[in-house]
Amino acid sequence: MVLLSFVISFSKQKAAQAAMPKFTELTHEDRTHLDQQRAIVAAAAKQRYGASTLRKTVADLSVLQRLIDDKAFSKSQTYELQSLGIAFGDVLASELPLRWVMVTDEYGTDPTLRFKATTVQINALTMISKRIEKGEKVNLSELLRITREQLRRLSETKDYR
Repeated sequence: MVLLSFVISFSKQKAAQAAMPKFTELTHEDRTHLDQQRAIVAAAAKQRYGASTLRKTVADLSVLQRLIDDKAFSKSQTYELQSLGIAFGDVLASELPLRWVMVTDEYGTDPTLRFKATTVQINALTMISKRIEKGEKVNLSELLRITREQLRRLSETKDYR
C-alpha cells in the first residue's frame, strides 16, 4: 500500500513537472530562424503590395491582414502561416509587455511570447495558422484587442503584477 501511494505521488509530481513550461532566452540560431520567417512574410508583402519592410509595430497590421484576406498562403502552407504568426507576434510584443523566448513543454520547444516574468505565454506562432487551417476568419485587430484585454485583466490580479 505504501509503495502504491509512493508511485501515485511520484506520477503526480512527474505530471506536474511535465506540465510546467521551461522558458529560455533566444539563442542566435533562434533569432536567425525567426528572422527567416519574417523574411518570408516581408517578401510576400513586397511582391504583392510593394510594401517596403515590416516595422514590427501596429503599422504592420494592415499589410498582415491583407495577406490573410487575400489568402497569400494556403491552408496547407503551415510554415508560411506560422511565419505570419511570427510577424503578428512582433506587433503584439511592440504593443504589450511581451517578449520572444523559447518555451519547452509537453509539445516540444517553440518560440513564444512570454508575459512579463510569468508562465503566461501567447503562442503567436500558431495563432493564425490554426485558425486558417480550421477555416476560421482571422481579424488581427480583434486578436490584438482580445490579447490586450486578457493581459490587462491578468495584470490586475495580484499574482501577475
